[in-house]
Amino acid sequence: MPSILCESLVQRITDCTRRQASAQNSAVCISVVDAAGLLKGFLRMDNAVPGAIDVAIKKARTAALFQTDSQQLGEQARPNGAAYTLESTNGGLISFGGGVVLRDENGTTIGAVGVAGATIEADQALAIYAARRI
Repeated sequence: MPSILCESLVQRITDCTRRQASAQNSAVCISVVDAAGLLKGFLRMDNAVPGAIDVAIKKARTAALFQTDSQQLGEQARPNGAAYTLESTNGGLISFGGGVVLRDENGTTIGAVGVAGATIEADQALAIYAARRI
């Protein structure tokens, strides 16, 4: 994997995720952010619910900003957890599945992908699928 989140890589991420979601009859929003959590690419599939737009972006931002998949952060963000109320920081975050960190071959975070619009489990699976195919 490249050590930079270039335009062609962002396009590959959105394309492979879109194809996989279509194969599963899901209509989702796909967000790709850089390591600073800034938007690099976005795709809303036909028939994806509008509410998923913001959720996909926040899932990706959460994963990038904390260099941890959003699902893993969710385990710590529950009441009485070490990171309870984490979602209220950084302009609003998401601490459930669907945000996956993108790393280069050295393990350095180069960004994250966020998927929203299907079930949380399907969103997470699609994000993992995308991250493993770049």
